[in-house]
Amino acid sequence: MADFTSSLYLGMRHASAELPPWSALTTGRPSALGRPIVAEAVATLLAGLQGADRAMLVRSTLHAFSDCLDVLAGTGSALVVDAALYPVARWAVQRAAGLGVPVASVAHHDLGGLRRVLDGLRRRGLRPVVVADGICGGCARPYPLEEAARRTRAHGGVLVIDDTQALGLFGGSGGGPFGHGGGGSVRRAGITFHDIVAVASLAKAFGAPVASVAGPAEIIRRVERLGGSNQHSSPPSIVDVAAAARALERNAADGDRLRCRLAIRVRLLRRRCAEQGLHLAGGLFPVQATPEVGVETGLRLLDRLASHDLRAVLRRDCAGGSAVALALTATHRCADVAAAADILAAAWFADRPRGAK
Repeated sequence: MADFTSSLYLGMRHASAELPPWSALTTGRPSALGRPIVAEAVATLLAGLQGADRAMLVRSTLHAFSDCLDVLAGTGSALVVDAALYPVARWAVQRAAGLGVPVASVAHHDLGGLRRVLDGLRRRGLRPVVVADGICGGCARPYPLEEAARRTRAHGGVLVIDDTQALGLFGGSGGGPFGHGGGGSVRRAGITFHDIVAVASLAKAFGAPVASVAGPAEIIRRVERLGGSNQHSSPPSIVDVAAAARALERNAADGDRLRCRLAIRVRLLRRRCAEQGLHLAGGLFPVQATPEVGVETGLRLLDRLASHDLRAVLRRDCAGGSAVALALTATHRCADVAAAADILAAAWFADRPRGAK
């Protein structure tokens, strides 16, 4: 069965035979008592890739966001949250709210709404901590990072982004359709990390189940020292760190080529579907979605696709609607992508006339 459900966008898998041997998964000690030397080396590479002063490795993005908000959203602060924020970061926001931190919501990518909320917090004497996704996994649009960072900085605040979807995929100008290097949203925007913190899982484009926090050195050192995970959790396992190290080595040697392969497959799917009257949403983002469908219709469509040996997913977009989506990777064969487009278009029009919405 052709599988289009994986978000390993660059096809990195890190089999055990491709990693150095290990004698134990964990030391059993909290991070405060020492992180593996290789973890510090990988963090340094990640900081350089993203253009940050400093980075650290954390077990997961939930650990990372919880630690960041513990440190940054203290007394006299308030959280300002994009309405379509990814659930994992939202869980950390909910935890902070439960501890008494004020929370305000802003409509998705609404710079005007952000300005009004920031102005209101200033009148109340509160310092803003803005939390948003670097790129929205629902609509595939990048956050207006440069302008949001400028406005947040003008109010004495800090911007914390979930860059999981962008790290390893989008980068600085040049180097191909996704840009160069895969350094993420800050690189893509061409700005600095001044008062910006990027939390990202490496489990998508880089295929390593570990998270990073990157940003200004002073902030990252505070998170390292004061974050709850530092005292109460072990550092990432040596195997996860080894996978991250291998991912960064592959990215340096071959990342731009893999991203070009991925872009070819995304464009092929979009073009082939469009030729048959089905226009997908997502731009160049590897997750391509049909027009909105009801849940029952979407499940029926998934069954049709499965009957033709094609696996896809039913997902919610940032506006709360549902769509059937295919996730593409650099390892998909072009022949399989073309066949998937034909199957998807045929299934889509099976119970609706062509041209109908």
